[in-house]
Amino acid sequence: MQVKLIKVSLVLTLLAGQMMGNAWASASPEVAVAPQYDTSHVYVAPADVDRFVKSFLATFGGQSTPQVVVNVLPTPSSTTSQLLQTPAGTVSLFGFTTPVPHPFGQERNGYLVKDLDVAIKSARQNGADVIVHDFPDPIGRDAVIQWPGGVNMQLYWHSKTPSYAAFQTIPENRVYVSSDRADTFIKSFLGFSHGKVLVDDKHASAIDIGRTTDTYRRVDIESTFGRMMVLVTDGHLPYPFGHETTGYQVVDLPATLAKASGSGAKVLIEPFSTKGRRSAMVEFPGGYIAELHQLNPAQ
Repeated sequence: MQVKLIKVSLVLTLLAGQMMGNAWASASPEVAVAPQYDTSHVYVAPADVDRFVKSFLATFGGQSTPQVVVNVLPTPSSTTSQLLQTPAGTVSLFGFTTPVPHPFGQERNGYLVKDLDVAIKSARQNGADVIVHDFPDPIGRDAVIQWPGGVNMQLYWHSKTPSYAAFQTIPENRVYVSSDRADTFIKSFLGFSHGKVLVDDKHASAIDIGRTTDTYRRVDIESTFGRMMVLVTDGHLPYPFGHETTGYQVVDLPATLAKASGSGAKVLIEPFSTKGRRSAMVEFPGGYIAELHQLNPAQ
């Protein structure tokens, strides 16, 4: 009888803890600002910075902020830094003239948040590790977090509230995770972002990841941060799939690819059709690989 009571007590304690955790997640504050404040982090060699800027802006339009040379990290370093703002997505571009301290360069993007301390607390409560504790930068504060599945992201807070124009088309974070960690990652990110699952296709065509005969699991998420595509794979990915971190939605894919090719970028994967979209893979000067897609094309 005593053993049974102990077991019942343990179960009730675990359930209570789970309920408290779920209640905290559902009651946690919204920390996102808007999709146009989500930036893809791009690191290129200093010699490639200008070529990348020229090609990226020629492909998508938009403009660059003035280039500055600054230390943006919590340890000694120096980089050129500028923001490329286009109608299809924003890039934080870095050209380090010193070695890049670990783990920087492994984060896929940066999210602007309303309150960094609250965002860090929410990330932790939803299962993320803070792998770089908060630190000051020239315009605010930052931290780097890692989600279950090894997905690194940077969180930003600016001392002066920025004001950016809304995107014409919202880019997607393309996150590759294993089937072992996919559900945990999705649950954690949804709790943090207050997002929702738009599609959970457990038998999506693997042409999305360069394989013509298989299927895989594709999960589309939408939140105030923007869009995310979670690609749940076995890791058997033909090049260059898995190297891209961002998918850019465009209105006219052939015309956009022509602009990319004409400005120094390489089309690594020619356009292919999959459910609801037509996609291609492009490498910009400096080695940055991106997916470009057009939704529901006429052709």
